[in-house]
Amino acid sequence: MTGTAPQDPENEGDSALRAWRTIGPLMDLITPMALRTAATLGIADLLADGSGRTDDLARSSGTDPDALRRMLRHLVAHGVFTEPEPGLFRLNDTAELLRSGHPEQLRRRLDLDGFGGTMDLAFTSLMHTVRTGEPAWETVFGAPFWPYLAAHPDMAASFDATMSSAAAFVTDAARGYDWSTARQVTDVGGGRGVLLAELLETHPSLRGTLLDLPETAERGREALAARGLTDRCEVIGQSFFDPLPDGADVYILSGVVHDWGDAQARAVLRRCAEAAGEHGRVVVIETSTDDPAAFAEMDLRMLVLAGGRERSVEEYTALAADCGLRVAGAHTTPLGQVILDCVGRPATETGRPEAGGARF
Repeated sequence: MTGTAPQDPENEGDSALRAWRTIGPLMDLITPMALRTAATLGIADLLADGSGRTDDLARSSGTDPDALRRMLRHLVAHGVFTEPEPGLFRLNDTAELLRSGHPEQLRRRLDLDGFGGTMDLAFTSLMHTVRTGEPAWETVFGAPFWPYLAAHPDMAASFDATMSSAAAFVTDAARGYDWSTARQVTDVGGGRGVLLAELLETHPSLRGTLLDLPETAERGREALAARGLTDRCEVIGQSFFDPLPDGADVYILSGVVHDWGDAQARAVLRRCAEAAGEHGRVVVIETSTDDPAAFAEMDLRMLVLAGGRERSVEEYTALAADCGLRVAGAHTTPLGQVILDCVGRPATETGRPEAGGARF
């Protein structure tokens, strides 16, 4: 007769505890949602400006005092906020990151009432993406990513603001390329024109064109006017999958190509190659990282949201070559953005890039 040896209950308990401590931080959904809820409610701002008593915080934030207390105690246990006495909460260094005025603008990226927090909710249907290879956004919000933004102006405006909130990266991109020989630049898919405004303000002889979908372009027009740049900048509202206006010395694609799968990425690169011709340049600016975990996270995020993907410099170079462009130089900026300087190949060498591509 055979059987297994009896297990030591104490050892079983130790094993279960070790397993929980290993997998617990990876499975936790409570803390990420609690952090986003605190950011959305502006709890860090309320603590900075007034009483930290739970009843006062609940009154100011329009929440239930008991539920708010429980949530904040959970965050305290994870190092966000402190509770020096029962029912009294205070800021700590981690909670300071959630204040609206913090230069990193992390509250905007966690706000469940805006794009920053909303986009993370798409991951509740990650199973759909893994099973089908298709973005999860549509299954959660009822429409593909870009049409959804077009149909929800408030969310689209929040998306624009989120994408342009990292001022240091805008400056880093603007300083990362030699614009001195350019007279005219076109920022393709340039959002509210934050990068273009930076270029125009730092290069007084430069003229620019901002090109994006009509609603976004209009917000860009207003932002550029507020900075006194109207007389040096044209604003065009159209899809970048349609033919682009020619005549610019440089066509900029900043944070655009990674939004799309390979077929659509080729389509927009071809449009830029067509407009740039043999003498213009196409400057592709994307994030770059040597951290495999950060690359993997963003690569998955782009797939889940819109079907995009992160790429290596070699992969961007291959995409450009498919579209009649040659990468004349590539380098990484101090903040880790990669800038690829692409030039057109003569038509006799490669043929003109094919027109076309999906329209979104």
